[in-house]
Amino acid sequence: MIERYARPEMAELWTEETKYATWVRVEVLATTAQAELGVVPPEALDVIRRAPLPTVERIRELERTRDHEILAFLAAYTETMASDAARWVHHGMTSYDLVDTSLGHILARSCDLVTGAAHALARRLAERALEHWDTPCIARTHGIHAEPTTFGQKLAVHAHALHRCLAQLRAARTAVAVGTLSGPVGTYAHISPQVEERVCGELGLGVEPVPTQVVARDRHAQLLSALAITGAVVEQFALEMRMLQRTEVAEVDEPRTSAYQGSSAMPHKRNPTTSERLCGLARILRANAGAAYENIALWHERDLAHSSVERVILPDSLTVAHYQLVSAYALLDGLRVFPDRMARNIDLTRGLVYSSEIYLDLVSDGADREDAYRLVQEAATEAWSSGTGLAGSLESRGIPVRDEQLDPGRFLGNRAHLKTRLETLNKELQQHVDM
Repeated sequence: MIERYARPEMAELWTEETKYATWVRVEVLATTAQAELGVVPPEALDVIRRAPLPTVERIRELERTRDHEILAFLAAYTETMASDAARWVHHGMTSYDLVDTSLGHILARSCDLVTGAAHALARRLAERALEHWDTPCIARTHGIHAEPTTFGQKLAVHAHALHRCLAQLRAARTAVAVGTLSGPVGTYAHISPQVEERVCGELGLGVEPVPTQVVARDRHAQLLSALAITGAVVEQFALEMRMLQRTEVAEVDEPRTSAYQGSSAMPHKRNPTTSERLCGLARILRANAGAAYENIALWHERDLAHSSVERVILPDSLTVAHYQLVSAYALLDGLRVFPDRMARNIDLTRGLVYSSEIYLDLVSDGADREDAYRLVQEAATEAWSSGTGLAGSLESRGIPVRDEQLDPGRFLGNRAHLKTRLETLNKELQQHVDM
């Protein structure tokens, strides 16, 4: 169940109690604005403001006789009010004036939690990237040893990717932090636009510039798209950590509690379960983004096809994204890194990873490019199949190999500009704090 992954601060935003409390707040703000315009009597406003919050149980009880959640809520909310006051609640509004404006407020608060967690993870990635900027390890393309890089550069890739996600998440927050109080088809026929401005302003929301009956659903699709991309970026990081924990690689180890047990049958197992979980959760975010795209096109001014979908995908996606980001931070923060094992893995191919340096040196010394490539390739093939080193295979062909050609540092001396970019990113992340 998704509830398993809900952190308390996010879970609280998506309870029925929070939803109905937000509905009450919107109704009170709308009535207050109506009273200021002279539509609602001041004495009615006082009664409405003092009314207690309806309970979830009472709303559910009334919904059984009305088959309409908003009407059940209004009945539960107004049943303690005198009729002279109750008749002014929801005046001039339609159901989704209430629902979508409240939803915009809850979405904005949820986005703040997700963006805060993404910012914290990006900051920690930059910090650990700088910590290991000069820790040599092997880079792999197609899963095969390529050339030396550093573990810091590996982490810097993910730091910059998550930084890009932050921009998308902030833009998505702006997109969904809107409301509308414009009446049944968005024409303000029964309610003043000033009410909408007042209510949305108090809630920190923008307004839908040309409403129908609902807030446009491309906004929500933008949010779920940003969450899906962020989830995929976290998955990219987690997948790298999974691969680096394989027995044959063993370059890092994710944190585990003292109670950890990796297998019910094999006591020795130390599985990358956190990394695997992070990868799996990204699939939920991608699937939910697809459902959000389907919700964009509604019949005319509005239909109800989006509603049932959103009751699942909005809380689930925000909950999963928040959990995934917070868990990735914990994984990274407690990650053990093994530089000695990384150094041994560089030497695993007995020098094959230095083939490009030797090949380019031959070309620089005057050899034909293709001839030099074929010569080094043949030597590398022989070295791999025979178990000898690349240097020995080349020397048997009359090509001397110098020690500096077999130095990982020779691949890493031209990266100062990359470190400058990372330091600039780190400084920005340290200065800016997402709430």
